[in-house]
Order: sequence, then structure tokens, then C-alpha cells
Amino acid sequence: MNKIYDEVRLMSNTLRFESPEPESRQGRRNARDAGVQLLDADGAISLQLEACLGHIFSKYCSPPPEKRPGLLAPPEGAFLQSQALDDWAKDTNGSALDEDSKQELLMFMDCTDEGGLTFEGFLQLYQLQTECDEEETWRDLSKHGFDRSLRLVATRREDFEDSDMEMDLNDMLS
Repeated sequence: MNKIYDEVRLMSNTLRFESPEPESRQGRRNARDAGVQLLDADGAISLQLEACLGHIFSKYCSPPPEKRPGLLAPPEGAFLQSQALDDWAKDTNGSALDEDSKQELLMFMDCTDEGGLTFEGFLQLYQLQTECDEEETWRDLSKHGFDRSLRLVATRREDFEDSDMEMDLNDMLS
């Protein structure tokens, strides 16, 4: 009996039973045939995820991005003001951030002197979230119209004038 208990205890120190794939590492659990991962081999945000997060950030940032074909990209010096953070949180999680959460974000993430969350801070937020709970990041991406291949799917193409436009990230990153 003690031998089984010891084996389970040892396994629980190395495996994440709460995960659908307990032997995998956070941020790199997407199916191999999907061809994309949220984090790269070094644990940093992958280029594909960064492009998707840039698109999401750009929908709320000041100054607004230039409208162009493909995914939106945040302009240099862009940031999220308090109301934009609330709008992003509502679209992502269904409710605005409380003041304590906003203050925590602005305290620990990269932001402007005026208190706006920068794109770098937005990436920091998703870096931490993805390391801790990859599925939460996938849910966020899905809420903003991205599939498990990190392609913008038809339901969210209303952001673009040409709804027949192909949103293939491989084309965007080449």
C-alpha cells in the first residue's frame, strides 16, 4: 500500500494531472500537425502568437492602427487606456477589469508614464498567462476569432472590408 502511495506522490511531483496532456509543457501542447505553438522552444511567445496578439491589441489601442489587408499591427508607441482595457476584458472574459486588477496590471506590466498598457505589457500579460494556463490563452484567442492554427476564422472577419481575404499567418510572417 505504501509503495503505491509513494509512486503516486512521485508522479504528482512531475505530472500535471489537471492538464489534458499531463506530460506536456505549457504553451507547447497544440497538436503537432497544427504547425503552431503558443510558446517557442525557449518559452518565449512564438511569432505566430505575437502576430495574433498584435491584431487583438490593435483593435483597442490608441492611436489606432492603419487599416491594411491582413492582421492589424499596433503602431509604434500604441497603448491601451483604461476604457480600452475594459473593452478588451469584456470582449475576452465577459466583464470589465476591477480597479485592483487594473492597478496590478499597470504596476507589473510595461506601461506608459500616463498609465496606458503598452503592447510589450500586453505580451508580458499573455506570456505569464500562457506559462500558467495555456488553455485560457486558447480560449482568449478563440473569443477574438482565432482557431487552433492561429488563423482568423470567418466569424471574426467583420474586422476587414474584404471578407473573402485569406488570413493565413504563414503568409503574414513571410
